[in-house]
Amino acid sequence: MSAGLSGTVGTAGAVGSGTTPAVTLGTGDLAPVFVRLKLSLLRNGLRQSSGRTAAYVVSVVFALLIAAGQLLGLILLRGNDGAATLAVFLTGLVALGWAMLPLFFPSGDETLDPSRLVMLPLRPRALIGALLAASVVGIGPLFTLCLVLGSSIAVAHGAAAVVVSVVVVPLALLVCVALSRAVAAANIRLLTSRKGRDLAVLSGLVIAVGVQFVNFGIQRLNEAGGLSALDPVADVVRWLPPASAIGAVDSVSDGAYGPAAVQLLLSLAALAGLLYWWQRSLVKLMTAPDGSTVAAVSGPARKESASGLGRLLPEGRTGTVMRRSLLYVWRDPKTKAAWITSLAIGLIVPLVNALQGNGSIYLACFAAGMLGIQMYNQFGQDTSAFWMVALTISSTRDAYLELRARAFALLLITLPYSALVTVGTAALLGDWRALPDALGLSFALLGAMMATGALASARFPYSIPQDSGYKNVAPGQAGLAWISILGGMLGGAVLCAPVIALTIALHVSGADAWTWVVLPTGTAYGALIAWAGIRLAAPQTASRLPEILSAVSKG
Repeated sequence: MSAGLSGTVGTAGAVGSGTTPAVTLGTGDLAPVFVRLKLSLLRNGLRQSSGRTAAYVVSVVFALLIAAGQLLGLILLRGNDGAATLAVFLTGLVALGWAMLPLFFPSGDETLDPSRLVMLPLRPRALIGALLAASVVGIGPLFTLCLVLGSSIAVAHGAAAVVVSVVVVPLALLVCVALSRAVAAANIRLLTSRKGRDLAVLSGLVIAVGVQFVNFGIQRLNEAGGLSALDPVADVVRWLPPASAIGAVDSVSDGAYGPAAVQLLLSLAALAGLLYWWQRSLVKLMTAPDGSTVAAVSGPARKESASGLGRLLPEGRTGTVMRRSLLYVWRDPKTKAAWITSLAIGLIVPLVNALQGNGSIYLACFAAGMLGIQMYNQFGQDTSAFWMVALTISSTRDAYLELRARAFALLLITLPYSALVTVGTAALLGDWRALPDALGLSFALLGAMMATGALASARFPYSIPQDSGYKNVAPGQAGLAWISILGGMLGGAVLCAPVIALTIALHVSGADAWTWVVLPTGTAYGALIAWAGIRLAAPQTASRLPEILSAVSKG
């Protein structure tokens, strides 16, 4: 690889010295260099730590097992009435995944950023060919190849269909790869900015939400009688590249050569269009100045003014701390991702179960539990800047006001959201009579989580790395995180035991007319237990400021 790169750099030196380069590198010359470059990047990345190597090996084995399983499953579907529907639908889903991949994992592949090569005298067309060759090396392309190959085998019947499959399999793979590269090149400036990092840390949310909807869809398919329910959708998807390539094989198998030609041409046109879009993005990226480096037009300085919410907050330390906590939620990528994930999962779990007809209104308490977790490790989100907070705490009273204000900031979001999820679940189930006691249980659980979260923040703080899009705990502190979260959640459930016992007793005794008592009782109990937890955590926080600062500064 060094020889190939030295030849490329040598050409760059010739251009820089004002002489005409003797050799113009084409795709055939660059492709082997870029393939070796990608393999070197992968190998050097795995050398950084044994843990990363082990995780990569496990992911490779897992991906290969799934790829082999899906290939075998699609082959076994050959001759089944729903084989074409499933093959077309899966190909469309994989293409969608390739389009979204660079948006949520911009740092997963260093070769996704062509701006790293901007100083080399490479023609865009040759660069595209080399990058495309490097793109088909990896787990993702192998996984896609197995799926497309299995889909082609599942729908190919006859010699003509087999011949078309020979063209379709690499064509569908190249369309997926080109789609991913074109999206990445068009959005590379965004993906390398702070907003791009926000997208990266939200990838877990997308996966969690997607899993819930896939689960819901599978259950609906079982209720509807199988894959035949997807036929209307598949009839549309089979005309969208690259699924149209698989549709072409199916059309040839049925003897519909005219539609097959159109479907194949659609995939070829899509590949050509994506390559053209990719080339234009590369030219713009390598010739246009980066807006972030251009000096802003001079003008009057922007005056900082309090927002509408800021004017509504109380004065003094409480309002200042609440505003700072809310700004963390809005601006800090890790905090924002944690909040959005909790909000989404807390809503999806009870509502999806309600839509499936087997839910319970008490599952709405899941939202309160997910949101209450945000009270844990309050000082970890400050990282090393906690020293500024520590300077303002000189007594137990200061620590109490600090923790109380942080709890108030969380309650501004968690209280109305928990109530909204509970009301929505009751509306879907039509169980309005259980709404008061479900709200009371949610508010009691939220108060208990505030109490245990304040204590866990004082006793088990840990650092949140800011330079990693996937690590939420600094090395060596995973045990603290597990103790903090799991212990606190169990403690919160135990603290809610009186309200839970009251609710059960009212239902068992047949006093359903008095279940409304749980709402004021649970609300008052939650407020009381939250206050008690913060009061107990305040002296521990005030006495452990150096230990907390040391713990949250390791990331």
